[in-house]
Parts: sequence; structure tokens; C-alpha cells
Amino acid sequence: MKNISRRKFLQTTLAGAAGLSMLPHLKSCGSPNDTIRLGFIGLGQQTLGLMRGFNSIPGVQVVSGADVYGIKRDRFKHLLDNYYDEIGENVRVNTYEDYRQILDDRYVDGVVICTPDHWHAIQAIDACRAGKDVYLEKPLTFTIHEGVEVVRAVRENNIVLGVGSQQRSDINFHHAVVMAQSGAIGKIDRIYAYVGDFPSPYNLPEEPVPADLNWDLWLGPNPYVHYNPRLNPPISLDPVQNETFWAEWRYFKETGGGFITDWGAHNFDIAQWALGEDNGGPVEIIPPGHGDAQYLTYVYRNGARVLNRPYDDAFTRGVKIWGENGWIEVSRGRYDASDDSLFPEEEELRGHGGLPYETGVPHLEDFIMAMRLRRDPVVPAEIGNRTAATCILGNIAYELGRPVNWDPVRHYFVDDPEAEKYYHREYRTGYQL
Repeated sequence: MKNISRRKFLQTTLAGAAGLSMLPHLKSCGSPNDTIRLGFIGLGQQTLGLMRGFNSIPGVQVVSGADVYGIKRDRFKHLLDNYYDEIGENVRVNTYEDYRQILDDRYVDGVVICTPDHWHAIQAIDACRAGKDVYLEKPLTFTIHEGVEVVRAVRENNIVLGVGSQQRSDINFHHAVVMAQSGAIGKIDRIYAYVGDFPSPYNLPEEPVPADLNWDLWLGPNPYVHYNPRLNPPISLDPVQNETFWAEWRYFKETGGGFITDWGAHNFDIAQWALGEDNGGPVEIIPPGHGDAQYLTYVYRNGARVLNRPYDDAFTRGVKIWGENGWIEVSRGRYDASDDSLFPEEEELRGHGGLPYETGVPHLEDFIMAMRLRRDPVVPAEIGNRTAATCILGNIAYELGRPVNWDPVRHYFVDDPEAEKYYHREYRTGYQL
């Protein structure tokens, strides 16, 4: 380190850091005449930013959308029709209630899946079998078994699938991992990766279903729960009023995995990346309150531990990597470390095109380039699967109230029939992988 500049060190270690792929900030992803056409499945709050992000990339058009809520289909088409009118392009935008109509459209090259987690696996596998590339919002799947089947479908059908864990395309997180994997802070002892709480039982009161919302199709494979607008935020077109809160299906164990899967798909993902465990995972998962464990704790093969523990009084959702020779703190928009040598030589933060962090353009550019070059994106299906499994295992250990042993090579439980019951769950009648 004394004989090489920090900038040079960063550049020479990019290719060597396990699990890293190139992260160019592209001004263009190819000729605009070689157009990639995308369809969106799920047209809620996350889609609004993603469709702006993808449409800002030269040579990409968003041309169709599917949602079970009629007013969201109307909003989607209205926004895109106005956009294409403004830029003088004649693009026909189609909307559907049933996502399979997008998959049947030979005009569509890839799909962006922004539906609730319980739909991810079926829709992604259907897209793979239809020959569509997939940008899939995190977490990859709702159950561990679903993740295995998604990976299988991706590889059997030669599909490019990218997961929306966009912190991997953030230079702060990227540099922190390079420092950790290079040994710049010595052997890693523990990582604080704070994500938030476990899911709670569904307790929202039942309310009437809006006339243009197909609640049965919203549920899909999910066991029945009654409707409440907190699960599918209402919007208005006249006057214009978009969602004022994030859909809360993610916080209930009947419909989501709580913050453990919602934010775990970001911060546990970074922790495993820093540990070189992209193709591995924990060997033991200890819930809070068991023994002397105050926080959800993941134990890895080399003895390192990842804790769902805040590293500051503000309860920042970020990651602090502790090594024998120093530490690094990283969160969205912030990087700190125990020594100046752990910083980039100068700020090299990637811009997000004026869009919210959730839809930062570099991550989307990488996916489009992966489609064009037929290569894996920054977060391929295998990494998404390993990260999702780690998150889900945390919820399983919490539900059982005891540690769970996991074999990351077999990607399965170790002599634990009780835990095996959570490997997958029953779908409603008429649905299957």
C-alpha cells in the first residue's frame, strides 16, 4: 500500500475481488437503432422510477405494462404516452391485467418485475420459459426453494437475469468491498449490517376492494388474506396523487419477510459480498434472545459473524466491517473508515441521473449492457438466490426461536426436519412453479 497510490490500488483490485463484475458508467448502451423493448410487470411506486431510469438509457424503450389494478395501468400508459409525445417518438404502449400477455408479445425483449415477493418466482420462471430477459426486484424470491428453481430456469433457458440490489453498483459499497477483500483491514471478525425488524402477523382491518382491483389475481399463489389499502396504496389521476407510502405487504409474515428480507436483500448482500460468500452463505443462524445473542447473528465458515445491529445511534441502515487492523462504515451517500488509506483518493460517486437512489441508473445500465453482450449482470440469479436464502433463514430461526444450522454447499438445512418445513410453502389451488 505504501508503494502504490490508492487510485491505482482500487483499479488493479477491481477484477480480482471475488464476485465483482465491471461497473462502467455508460453514456450509451449501444446504437439507439438496436432498440431493447421492455415490459413491466407490476406498476406501483417502484415502477415509476425504474421506467424513467430505463427510458433514459439510449436504445431502450418501455412499451408495455401489466397490473391487477386498473388505475395503475391507466397511469402507466398516460405517463408513457406523454413521454413519447414529448420526445417525438411514435411508440405504442400496451397494458394488460394478466402479465402473461406481455410474455406472449414477441415485440418485448425483456421484463421488469416489480410485483410483491410472493409473485416473483412464478413470474420470473414464466418469463424465462418465454425467452424474456428479466430484471427482478429484490429479494429474489419468497421461499428458498423458489430461488433454486429461478436459478435453474435462468440457466436452462439462457436468460440474463439481474436482481435489483443496486447497492452493488454504488461506488461507496463497491470500494468498501474491495478494501475488505484485499485484506486492507486485515482478517474480518464481524460485520454490523443493520436492516430492521422481523415481519409481524397480519393485523390490518378488512376494507372493501376497489372496483378496478382484481384482488384474487393480486393474491395469486399466496394464501388468502383480506384486502386493506395499506397492502396496495391507492392513487388518483384527477387530481394526480401518487402513492404516499410504500406498500406494506412486505412487513407481514403472511405476505412478506419484513425488513429482514426487504433491507436484508441490500445490507446482508453487501456483508456476504465483503466476506467472499457470494457462492456460499452462513453455517449457523442464531435468533436474538437465544443464549447471549442480542441481535440476529449469522456465523460463517471462517468464524466471521454478521449481526443485524446498528453501528450508530441513528440506526442507519448500513454496513460496518470490522477487521483486525481497522474498520469501514458505508451506507447510502456516506463512507467512513478508521484510516485515510481506506478511502478512495478522491470522490468518485456515481450520479443517479436525478432519480431516487432506488432507481439509480448505473445499475440499470449494467443490466442493459448484460442483455446486449449476453453476460451476467452485477447481481445475477445465483447471487440473488444466496442473499435471499440468507434473509429467509433469519426469519426461520426467529420463527423457531432457536439456532438453525445450514450447509451452504448443499444449500440446505443440516439434520433439521422442523426447519425443512419452511423450505417452501403451499400455494393456493391452481398455482405451481
